[in-house]
Amino acid sequence: QAQFVESGGGLVQPGGSLELSCAYSGSSFNMFTMAWYRQTPGNQREWVASISRGGSTNHKDFVRGRFTISKDNAKKMGYLQMNSLKAEDTAVYYCNFPNTLRPWGQGTQVTVSS
Repeated sequence: QAQFVESGGGLVQPGGSLELSCAYSGSSFNMFTMAWYRQTPGNQREWVASISRGGSTNHKDFVRGRFTISKDNAKKMGYLQMNSLKAEDTAVYYCNFPNTLRPWGQGTQVTVSS
């Protein structure tokens, strides 16, 4: 079954940067909008950013100007460049195709702390 594998998380100080990667093992990656989400304990998973089939991007207000979503269709990879990280960005980050009921991956933990 096609799956997503997220990587690139870690511990970073406030103001630092990380780049998350999302590898998709299925087919037709280029046919879908891809999105990043995040989740903290006790809270629902929330949408962070998305990139359409054509490459148009949209970012949630609280990350706009700090995070940038991108993708490489040939490699079936998605990316989330995160700059100027804040403590409140601490979460497990996931990627998926919105509204497609694809299984969720394990996510990658991002911890922003001094």
